[in-house]
Amino acid sequence: MTKRPLLLTQGDPHGIGPEIALKAWARRHEDDLAPFALIGDPDVFTRAARALDLAAPLREAAPAEVADLFDRHIPLIQISGVTPEAVTVQAIADAVRLIRRGEARAVVTNPITKAALYKTGFAYPGHTEFLGALAEDLWGVPTHPVMMIWSELLAVVPITIHVPVSDVPHLLTRDLVIETARIVARDMREKFGLAKPRLALAGLNPHAGEGGTIGREDEDVLRPAIETLQAEGIAIVGPLSADTMFHAEARKAYDVALCPTHDQALIPAKTLAFDEGVNVTLGLPFIRTSPDHGTAPDIVGKGLARPTSLIAALKLAARLQP
Repeated sequence: MTKRPLLLTQGDPHGIGPEIALKAWARRHEDDLAPFALIGDPDVFTRAARALDLAAPLREAAPAEVADLFDRHIPLIQISGVTPEAVTVQAIADAVRLIRRGEARAVVTNPITKAALYKTGFAYPGHTEFLGALAEDLWGVPTHPVMMIWSELLAVVPITIHVPVSDVPHLLTRDLVIETARIVARDMREKFGLAKPRLALAGLNPHAGEGGTIGREDEDVLRPAIETLQAEGIAIVGPLSADTMFHAEARKAYDVALCPTHDQALIPAKTLAFDEGVNVTLGLPFIRTSPDHGTAPDIVGKGLARPTSLIAALKLAARLQP
């Protein structure tokens, strides 16, 4: 087993991230988890443990010490002396820096509350964009982060993400489709180990436009993009009618579904694997996964938060090739 640990960020100090992190460690043997270190404010994790009456043998550690400590202690890379929201951001940045220095294998991020971070001057729409900026700064290469929601049942990529549906036809360009598909195909080969990833592209309009009779985007944007990608040797089909490509038999024909809109991708992903879905950022020079849920402040401290998605994120991060 590699000595380079996974790093699990604190996330929103007022969300469920700290408690599901502790619950995941408690299931380390049951789920055969690779060694990971928490990175954040020790007081946040101590409060979470106290609220849930959980045993939390936290121990401050350097990354090289994590593997040896993990069986009996929860290794912690400590950040303190700044505001709780600043710790949330600092934990992400420090984790990526440790990966860049070769001291850690991957980062698993607990959920954040963007509205709270915006009040502190956080200048990014979310985790993905911040991670992309860190990658460009530390590796010195341009990045195009791509969000994939992965589970054993289905992997999906929304080509446009958190934008109004009315903006999608203007944002959905051939270049965007081509660049996204190239990144997905490359990372499915290099990180997931698939020799020939099979991609399927959903149409934007009902019935994939029916030959242009229900909107022109499928014929004028998506089909030419597919032809370019196929000419490059990428195995991609489409545009497919989105209402028929997610049943069990249809899913056997592809490894990743690319969808023009956020909800086309995430509705089937969350319907099929709500508790097991993992958010994976492709297009980065390092591995980043995250549970596919939010901070859930309404259930904090009640013992209701399930660590299932976080455990899936930890296991996938350990499985992927850096």
